[in-house]
Amino acid sequence: MSKNADLDFVDVDPRILGAVIAAPDVDAWFEREILPLEAALMQFLQHNWRNKSDIADLRQEIYVRVYESALQGVPDSPKAFLFAVARNLLSQRLRREQIVPIEAVADFEALGTAIDAPGPETTVIARDELRRLQAALDQLPPRCREAFLMQQIDGFSRREIAERMGISDETVKMHLRNAGKALADILYGKLDDARRRQ
Repeated sequence: MSKNADLDFVDVDPRILGAVIAAPDVDAWFEREILPLEAALMQFLQHNWRNKSDIADLRQEIYVRVYESALQGVPDSPKAFLFAVARNLLSQRLRREQIVPIEAVADFEALGTAIDAPGPETTVIARDELRRLQAALDQLPPRCREAFLMQQIDGFSRREIAERMGISDETVKMHLRNAGKALADILYGKLDDARRRQ
């Protein structure tokens, strides 16, 4: 049996694994190479998993998978391996959440419950809202829009945006604040100045 034969559950390319080492050495390797990556792993999980209450359990399951895999063969690149395991686990969880048991479908049919599908009017309203949002985004200054989209669409932190745009964290903060205010004014008018004063 090869050193990577039992790694199917991890679903990671076995080429990124290195040598087989003893369990006490794996403990030291894990503490030295994996545990220092915890902050980056937590940030990755928070950006990529919508149910925040699952994050601690996900982290623990990732650690178990990485450790058990390391018992078979230590990866040459611990960080790449850790994040490959994390991505695979999130993918597996998403696939599992999308599976609906046949019994559940049968129960809905027995109750005569209609499936909530958006009607044509909902689709038209949603498209109109998207057009309004795009038009509002188009009115923002280019750098302001770029920072806003990096945060809202790409999920970057202010520090990451600052690095990518080559500007200070304070400038990013200013761009994001200006974008939020401008979008609110564009999309909702001046938000009924009378309401604000009350």
